[in-house]
Amino acid sequence: MTRPPLHRLPPLNALRAFEMAGRKGSFRAAADELHITQGAVAQQVRGLEERLGIALFQRLPRGLALTPAGASYLNDISRAFGILVSATAKLQKRPDTVTISVTPTVATRLLIPRLADLQAALPGVELRTLATEALSDFEHDQVDMAVRLTRPPFPPQLEAVPLFPQELIAVASPHLLRHLTCPLSPDELQTLPLLHDAHNHWPAFLQALTPCQDTPAASTLLPGPTFNQTSLALDAALAAQGVAIAYRAFVADDLAAGRLVQVSTVTLRLPAGYFLVRPRSTLSPAAQAVWNWCLAHLGAPAERSAG
Repeated sequence: MTRPPLHRLPPLNALRAFEMAGRKGSFRAAADELHITQGAVAQQVRGLEERLGIALFQRLPRGLALTPAGASYLNDISRAFGILVSATAKLQKRPDTVTISVTPTVATRLLIPRLADLQAALPGVELRTLATEALSDFEHDQVDMAVRLTRPPFPPQLEAVPLFPQELIAVASPHLLRHLTCPLSPDELQTLPLLHDAHNHWPAFLQALTPCQDTPAASTLLPGPTFNQTSLALDAALAAQGVAIAYRAFVADDLAAGRLVQVSTVTLRLPAGYFLVRPRSTLSPAAQAVWNWCLAHLGAPAERSAG
């Protein structure tokens, strides 16, 4: 049987209005479901009837009644919409598509630089990255796994594996330090611009640097540019704009390449750490493969060995 050209089919909006009105039994209920006006539903159905040259409804004082032709058409149209819904859901839940939620800094400093390696290792996997500071609802946001700064205990429905601890170090561009020798003394460090992010770790770091001296309280806003994300403060450090504090894992590649230098031997270790988290449910083979890859490539060496 030859399929008619698409341009000869009725408009999709008209078919949707008819299908909803037929199932609900009234234009008002259909309008509420479709979030349009009752008049718009009635107009679309009337236009559909005129296009088909067939009455689909009997207009009654209290609602609608399908004509025999309308009832038959409704059955076929409902089945067609069901196929569309099923096909769309199947497409969105392809087993080779994996969604990971990460903070913006994890995305820019750890994940994105390694995407080529992931694609080479898992060529059949399409990774979708959701970069946000907000905690993800695994079911509602359709997220397979997440990387988050957190600490135990974890809800029983979640599995969490440590990636790397909060080991904070102070770093700067060698171009900023060209007249200085590292490690810097506390006095030398404080002559340089300090780059701040939303975590405000500088007061605690200075306390660790000079434990016997009075240092600014944690609530104190020290001089220097402030950024809402660590990745932006690190970009400023790479541009020789000042000294930034960052987790060692975020700057390991830059330290190895000489783009950044650790300016002090002091490190600050905080209780929480970065964990790879997922719901305790059956993962697709692709999601399990990405999980294993993240444990092997995103964590600190000690955590990778443990994983």
